[in-house]
Amino acid sequence: MQNTKTVRRTTAERRRDTLERLDTERDLWVSTAHPERGPHQVPLWFRWDGRAVWLCTAAASLTARNAREDPRVRLALPDTHDVVLLQGTAECFPTGDAPAAAESYTAKFGWDPRTEQKPHLYLRVLPETVRAWRGGAEQRGRLLMRAGTWLE
Repeated sequence: MQNTKTVRRTTAERRRDTLERLDTERDLWVSTAHPERGPHQVPLWFRWDGRAVWLCTAAASLTARNAREDPRVRLALPDTHDVVLLQGTAECFPTGDAPAAAESYTAKFGWDPRTEQKPHLYLRVLPETVRAWRGGAEQRGRLLMRAGTWLE
């Protein structure tokens, strides 16, 4: 049997652990919504550049269409015991217009969406809020970023 008891981390420890996971993990859940069709959620690869999350999807995908219509998005790392949730606004870049993110994305995954037959686009999400917690012991104090600023 696995021990699920957690030791409460300080805000600084949670921030450090969150930044490490954003730098090393590969996948996250992306939630978008359309005013008429409602919520949509998909897993996508991501690249953290130290300030923003970069995603890539087909330009015709529901995720891309929703983000163009309503750029508010929620992102979640896939671990339900070590939760990291981000909320922000997506900015869309056609693959040919993306800044240096294209190179870092390609380097991380070995896949260059700019070479695909169908058009893709990058979504850049600057987090406005970040929440992180491990189990019930860390429910209080889970807010790590508010209005785009890391809390102390």
